[in-house]
Amino acid sequence: MREFTKIKITPKGERSVKHGHPWVFGDEVIDIDGTYENGDLIDVLTNKGKYLGTGFINDNSKIRIRIISTNANDKFDEAFWERRVRYAIDYRRQVMGEDFNCCRLIFGEADSFPGLTIDRFEDVLVAQVLSLGIEVRKDVIFSKVIEIMREYGEEINCFYERNDVKIRKLEGMEEYKGFYKHPLLDESKEHTTLVITENNIKYNVDVENGQKTGFFLDQKYNRRAVAHLAKGRKVLDCFTHTGAFALNAASGGALSVTAVDISQEAVDMTTKNIEMNGLDNAKAIKADVFNLLTKLIEEKNKDYDFIILDPPAFTKSHATVTNAYRGYKDINLRAMKLLPRGGYLATCSCSHFMKEDLFLKMLNEAASDAKVTLRQIEARQQSPDHPIVFGIPETYYLKFYLFQIV
Repeated sequence: MREFTKIKITPKGERSVKHGHPWVFGDEVIDIDGTYENGDLIDVLTNKGKYLGTGFINDNSKIRIRIISTNANDKFDEAFWERRVRYAIDYRRQVMGEDFNCCRLIFGEADSFPGLTIDRFEDVLVAQVLSLGIEVRKDVIFSKVIEIMREYGEEINCFYERNDVKIRKLEGMEEYKGFYKHPLLDESKEHTTLVITENNIKYNVDVENGQKTGFFLDQKYNRRAVAHLAKGRKVLDCFTHTGAFALNAASGGALSVTAVDISQEAVDMTTKNIEMNGLDNAKAIKADVFNLLTKLIEEKNKDYDFIILDPPAFTKSHATVTNAYRGYKDINLRAMKLLPRGGYLATCSCSHFMKEDLFLKMLNEAASDAKVTLRQIEARQQSPDHPIVFGIPETYYLKFYLFQIV
């Protein structure tokens, strides 16, 4: 019989947990029965002593407890982690099908692995650990991922850790990056740069130095939607990063594609990807998107009839949502003013703090100010390897809309 420290929480915390949210904050803890070390598993109880769940505790974090199970009979042994890993991988094999070779294998709280991300890029796995509880148990979790992938006949040659993020310090962990060593992996095959194929388009991926884990996998099917509409269009792809939307538009038969980013490194990578795919209808330029859109409006430029807006998250907290709202409205308003009647707009937000209703309110205001009407073609979210779980709003972060300007 397991014996964990027991912690009672407030009615507010209790309601949140009962509705499926796995976080308990510091001010929701009201009583502690027992001792623990940060990273330990503890039982969470109601104020009256009824079991709610079991999770990792960390006094260093604002998120005091991260619940991983609501089953009082779970033992949290090696078999438990094997079941949990297999469930996550089996889900991706089913929903991603032929796209399983490049996808997110584990998506944090959505897979009940709080603070853990594991992405697959062909034969390379890339992990990011943002919670101490997972850090303490990563050896068994990583081993099970490698073993199960091998069992399914999937070639995995190396496993890279991208733990070079400041949030780890808030959890009491060090920042670092490097290869994860495992007996089933051959060190002679370790590599951090590779070429992947997504939607029949090739991309250079640098898992060591690229953003996050090296490449954004969540827009896979949204890029296909853009490619479907791009034929015969003159496309402006803003905040292009590595050129993913631009390349899909060019491959989809656009007359011309201009990819824009303020980062010279991003422009260079996009140019490299354009050349690798032999797309002579696309180019990349360095520019500030806000300034460029303003300049094109002032010049009454008519070069573009399809604009894609895929900005970085303008807000990473509730405190900056108002400023983010203005930023989103600004770029969307400018794009709507620049587009002709009958033109197309793809626009999105990758911040879960910018809620869907707020994002739609912003788009309506921008359309009103631009004196245009938006005809919705599609509304999309992140690809299913980044699953949305009801009760955990943080798992729903990507909003993607396709409109025609009428």
